[in-house]
Amino acid sequence: MFNPRFPRSRIRTFSFSFTLIALCIFFTLSFLFTAHSYSSHQQQHHLESDGGGAHGFESIRRSVLALKTDPLKPRLDQIRKQAEDHKSLALMYASYARKLKLESSKLVRIFAELSRNFSDLMGKPQYRTLFSNDAVPVDESVVRQLEKEVKERIKTTRQVIGEAKESFDNQLKIQKLKDTIFAVNEQLTKAKKQGAFSSLIAAKSIPKSLHCLSMRLMEERIAHPEKYIDEGKPTPPEVEDPNLYHYALFSDNVVAASVVVNSATKNAKEPWKHVFHVVTDKMNLGAMQVMFKLKDYNGAHVEVKAVEDYKFLNSSYVPVLRQLESANLQRFYFENKLENATKDTTNMKFRNPKYLSILNHLRFYLPEMYPKLHKVLFLDDDIVVQKDLTGLWKIDMDGKVNGAVETCFGSFHRYAQYMNFSHPLIKARFNPKACAWAYGMNFFDLDAWRREKCTEEYHYWQNLNENRTLWKLGTLPPGLITYYSTTKPLDKSWHVLGLGYNPSISMDEINNAAVVHFNGNMKPWLDIAMTQFKPLWSKYVDYELEFVQACNFGI
Repeated sequence: MFNPRFPRSRIRTFSFSFTLIALCIFFTLSFLFTAHSYSSHQQQHHLESDGGGAHGFESIRRSVLALKTDPLKPRLDQIRKQAEDHKSLALMYASYARKLKLESSKLVRIFAELSRNFSDLMGKPQYRTLFSNDAVPVDESVVRQLEKEVKERIKTTRQVIGEAKESFDNQLKIQKLKDTIFAVNEQLTKAKKQGAFSSLIAAKSIPKSLHCLSMRLMEERIAHPEKYIDEGKPTPPEVEDPNLYHYALFSDNVVAASVVVNSATKNAKEPWKHVFHVVTDKMNLGAMQVMFKLKDYNGAHVEVKAVEDYKFLNSSYVPVLRQLESANLQRFYFENKLENATKDTTNMKFRNPKYLSILNHLRFYLPEMYPKLHKVLFLDDDIVVQKDLTGLWKIDMDGKVNGAVETCFGSFHRYAQYMNFSHPLIKARFNPKACAWAYGMNFFDLDAWRREKCTEEYHYWQNLNENRTLWKLGTLPPGLITYYSTTKPLDKSWHVLGLGYNPSISMDEINNAAVVHFNGNMKPWLDIAMTQFKPLWSKYVDYELEFVQACNFGI
């Protein structure tokens, strides 16, 4: 029956609420039952696996906590990262080696092997478990062993990469090449200096045979003084006759001087009209006197004197002699040690004291030495005369003082190469492009010399150059200065140079020359002479002389 106190709508609301409450109770009971069953099942499973009881559950709880707090885990990750990085680096270098084809088979194999070593190491069973199962606790002893092996492989990899890096790094290649070039240049410079110094010694030393000859000739001079003494005897008129052909020869080399006179007289059309003025030093005077008394020289006249016989040649008049008294110059020339002598290899030869020797500078005093002569042909002692030279006396000198063969070609052998044009005096007075000429065979007009006052000019410049600021050393630079604008160029066939240093001179040029000059270090009386040119000189050596044979000269 319908109860009027309970409306129908309220009955429906109550029924719905009751149903909802019943469903909530049902789901709650179901969840509790399921959780309890699952917990019991899991507990039973671990108890069975671990061999029993509550201890198994506690072990699981500790393992989970250990994974969260194990201090070896970051260390293990770092080791693994280092191994992977170096493995990748080795693979990268292997790939680059393939591209560059740099010793491909060797380098590629090496880097590939290094990469495999890392892979093999990480694949070992005892190490693989460290990374494959996070639940397993990390064994510190295994980590230490892994770290040790990884470090060993990293060290090997870095060493191999360091050794092979220059094959890949162009900058490193360039720098290493520069270092090598620098080191080689240093060695080359040192070798050049030592070679130049040795060459200088070989060129300036007196050969044993030449020393022997001088000693034997001096022995003869002492044993028989009456044969060779000219003191007290009247001067032969030919010596001062200006109508004859006069030669000036200044030397301390007995054989060289005899070859010059011998070659000149043998090729002269009228040798009895030729007069040779030989000047040497006091030490070699006796030997030189004997040498030129042993032969007739086809009727030619030979005067032998010492420098000391010319009394005006003293330090008060001659700048070179005065400069030799300077302590600085004496130290420069005579303290000729290897470390000092080789500081400037290009001018090292000028450190030889002979370049400040008065014998070498006598050429600037010809008018005073031979006051009665008008013309003189100056000859060096390292020349050979191949033709009659009287044609030089027929040349019109055009008022010039010095007749010489010019040596310039292109930019070579110009005044700029012999003088210091940074000096204001040199720069103001001379043209750096002016053509140089050669000493060795020079025809001097002594009358023009006196008129131009060339000796005074020489003294002026030599005094200014005491500290070697205008030119280095030697006689050619002051000669170029003294006879500047007063030199007459001669035909090149009169004087061919370079037989003491240039092996490429043609024989046609040599055979066509009136005079050949062995200027350079390879003098024809030395063992270092060039064999193709030496016969030009040796054929004028008097090998038939007893003293020459006794000294085995030329053997």
